[in-house]
Amino acid sequence: MLRDSFGRVATDLRVSLTDKCNLRCTYCMPPEGLDWLPNAQLLTADEIVRLVTIGVERLGVTEVRYTGGEPLIRRELVDIVARTTALAPRPQVSLTTNGIGLARLAGPLAEAGLDRVNVSLDTLDPATFKRLAHRDRHADVIAGLAAAAEAGLTPVKVNAVLMRDVNDHEAVPLLRWCLEQAYELRFIEQMPLDAQHGWSREGMVTADEILERLSAAFALTADDQEERGSAPAERFLVDGGPAKVGVIGSVTRPFCGSCDRVRLTADGQVRNCLFATEESDLKSAMRDGASDDELAARWIAAVARKRAGHGIDDPSFLQPSRPMSAIGG
Repeated sequence: MLRDSFGRVATDLRVSLTDKCNLRCTYCMPPEGLDWLPNAQLLTADEIVRLVTIGVERLGVTEVRYTGGEPLIRRELVDIVARTTALAPRPQVSLTTNGIGLARLAGPLAEAGLDRVNVSLDTLDPATFKRLAHRDRHADVIAGLAAAAEAGLTPVKVNAVLMRDVNDHEAVPLLRWCLEQAYELRFIEQMPLDAQHGWSREGMVTADEILERLSAAFALTADDQEERGSAPAERFLVDGGPAKVGVIGSVTRPFCGSCDRVRLTADGQVRNCLFATEESDLKSAMRDGASDDELAARWIAAVARKRAGHGIDDPSFLQPSRPMSAIGG
């Protein structure tokens, strides 16, 4: 198993398929974009499936989440998903996406066996969307969400990041709209993972603030915390349920003690924490002829070095050199 020195076992594998994205969200990257990884440095589809297979068949991975950048722009995505869902034991397979292109791909992904999707949507206002993402694609995201629901990729989860003085007034409208559409909304605290390194704790809308705003319009009741397990979101029943809303307080309410995630970047690096400053290179070893046993051993060693927590509150905290688009959520 992928066990660290604190007894946590990683069973949830997040795999970035590309560092590229077709949006330029201000909390992630500058409007002009970034210097993307050369294609030769990216894992091939076969290499991705090989490493995922090692994780599932040898190391106890039970859930695989494909991320980016934006995974929908990876041409082999449907094939990668189909090959992943064919593994035995079969892992749960999900996707985190900005939703652009999902209207076209939701059906093929469902046929390939994809279980569900998380779609980023920070605003209901097209003008605010364009301000945040530097692209006029709001309608495409809305269409992608509807297509995911129609294809049975449920529960369809919506991820929203609130930015102070930009969209923080939309907490209640976003939840009301998601309730109407039968989507499950998750608010996520903005994290220090932007390429510009412009994040500040003072500018972040906290989990407490989000809950305060929601509680002004809805009756929120804490869900059974025993069911939460290692899930990052604190879930609340809305007006008695069954509908729920989640709040992921990665900064102010860290859940490091129960974390079960490990990440594989698009260029084949194992990251044992989203905020890790060190990586373990599986791609080079694989291309140099390493066996599955040798790759598994490297992976086990990388997870064993995982720190107790991300340390954002520690004065010595250093923001990772890679932004979120290069790490994979």
